[in-house]
Amino acid sequence: MDDPVLLTGAGGAVGEAILEGLEEDYYWKLLFHNPPAEQPNHEYHIGDVDNPDDVREAVEGVGAIIHLAGDPRPEAPWDSVLSNNIDGTQKIYEAAVEAGVEKVIFASSNHAVGSFETDQRTPEMYRPEDDFRLDGTEFPRPGNLYGVSKATGEVLGRHYHDKYGIKVCNIRIGNLTRGHPPIDYERGQAMWLSYPDCAHIHQCALEADYEYETVYGISDNDRKYYSIEGAKEALGYEPQDNSAEWQGDEKVVGPDA
Repeated sequence: MDDPVLLTGAGGAVGEAILEGLEEDYYWKLLFHNPPAEQPNHEYHIGDVDNPDDVREAVEGVGAIIHLAGDPRPEAPWDSVLSNNIDGTQKIYEAAVEAGVEKVIFASSNHAVGSFETDQRTPEMYRPEDDFRLDGTEFPRPGNLYGVSKATGEVLGRHYHDKYGIKVCNIRIGNLTRGHPPIDYERGQAMWLSYPDCAHIHQCALEADYEYETVYGISDNDRKYYSIEGAKEALGYEPQDNSAEWQGDEKVVGPDA
């Protein structure tokens, strides 16, 4: 992609993983909610995604948007998810239409389908033999108001794709951690997304040819209840990491991995 890529919410963990992996591959424009602690190597703006003037300024001249900004707290109250997550995402899409942006990649979340897990999760669900998989074709079933905001963001993308032709990829991000998978947390290991795989799936979403997709952003873990086949087929995603290759905070090589 020759045009700049706007990364909103650049100061968060997902933004950190993307920039660590892809900083040299694109010309970036960054949008921060608060001034960054260190001077970025790229053009950046300070603003709020629910402020249309801030968003228009950030979106101007870009070819694609990776939209991460919002209140990331699972327990976030309604007023916050309404303004920061729902209204902010709608402002991003409106500005994208005005500026002629071709593609929006939206950071959705496992919380958009959290109630599936409440109803159907069993200890066996985390085992490699279990066949239960969510694949992105199911309707959202959010488990909290944060999940409601992410499901709403997916639906907003559907509307702006159908009405204006913007290419949209919703990535339902799992449990992103640096280095090793979560320790003594089987659910977190089943939905683990490593930093390198996080960067890779977003690069795939920037480069692939698609119309509207909803995929799961996790590593290729032996134990999983989210399918990554959609991401492989639609985006060409080839994750390199697997939580089963770790014991605690050490990577294990050999038949016991």
